[in-house]
Amino acid sequence: MKSEIHPDYHTIKVVMTDGTEYETKSTWGSEGDTLNLDIDPNSHPAWTGGQQNLVDRGGRVSKFKSKFSNLGI
Repeated sequence: MKSEIHPDYHTIKVVMTDGTEYETKSTWGSEGDTLNLDIDPNSHPAWTGGQQNLVDRGGRVSKFKSKFSNLGI
């Protein structure tokens, strides 16, 4: 393995949106830095099963719905 081509792998502190924190190993930042998350699995709708909003840009969603409305899905 070549020397000095790999990033430094060190311990950082991660702070979730609800204030909980944990330590992990990462190449982000430097030793002892704190990473404050804006979105995490506790708050993001993809993981929590929350409502998802469809943004209809240029009528694409309505065009899709009208095109496939007769399939009975």
